[in-house]
Amino acid sequence: MQIPAPFDYVRASDVDNALALLERHGPESRLVAGGHSLLPMMKLRLARPEWLIDINGLAELDFMVREGNVFRIGALTRHTTLLESPEVARLFPIVTDAEQVIADPVVRNRGTIGGSLCQADPAEDLSTVCDVLRAEAVIRGPAGERVVAMDEFHRGPYETAVGQNELMSELRFPIRPRSSSAYEKVERRVGDWAVAAAGAAVSLAADGTIEESSVGLTAVGLDGTVAGIGDLLGGRRPDEDLFAEAGRIAAAACEPVADQRGGIDYKRHLADELTRRVLRRACARASEEQEG
Repeated sequence: MQIPAPFDYVRASDVDNALALLERHGPESRLVAGGHSLLPMMKLRLARPEWLIDINGLAELDFMVREGNVFRIGALTRHTTLLESPEVARLFPIVTDAEQVIADPVVRNRGTIGGSLCQADPAEDLSTVCDVLRAEAVIRGPAGERVVAMDEFHRGPYETAVGQNELMSELRFPIRPRSSSAYEKVERRVGDWAVAAAGAAVSLAADGTIEESSVGLTAVGLDGTVAGIGDLLGGRRPDEDLFAEAGRIAAAACEPVADQRGGIDYKRHLADELTRRVLRRACARASEEQEG
């Protein structure tokens, strides 16, 4: 049986209290909400916090609200809430696509979007989703609040822009007209980490050509979105030849490593094929949105 190292536990009463507890207990303290990433690492003693600060009761971090052309999601919002939201599915179908293939119902019922992003696992689905949607993270700390773009939020495997005495309080997603998105994942079994996955977001001009686009890859050694695809697609009409060209760029841009999930060539093939699929689906959805 795997048993964590000894630790103390305290429940935060609100965000200010959580920040005060982080400040008091220093670098050996960790926040916990769903705990599905942190607790297994503690059992393996890859993480050995001396204090766990439980933030499950912080209702102020559990919300979804639209304000003009921005959709705000609290960091404590559960995966299930995102999956079941009709508004999220309409505005950001990539989120719904990804949530359907994240782990299993037990994990989705307890896990939070903030916990997933702050874990910063290279194979984590929502990091790619947020990169593609050009989301911003709101970080709170003793000095106040700051907003960080997602391409600056993740600084490497298991490393983020959130300081030891800070927490991520919410995410902000821009809402763009005539836009849509998609996510696809290949996994060895249902609920597993990705062998490879891809996400895409596109905005169409009034004449049906692609105005803006972004593509991100999961679990194949790429940080942020794929460079060059936006320039390739901009101003062009969606078609299979264009998607194939984008797929080749994605395959060349990624840096997969061979492991028990597959070899390098296989993962590059998946990056190519999944990029084509998500662009095809995102463009079709954006066209339907435009016609609707």
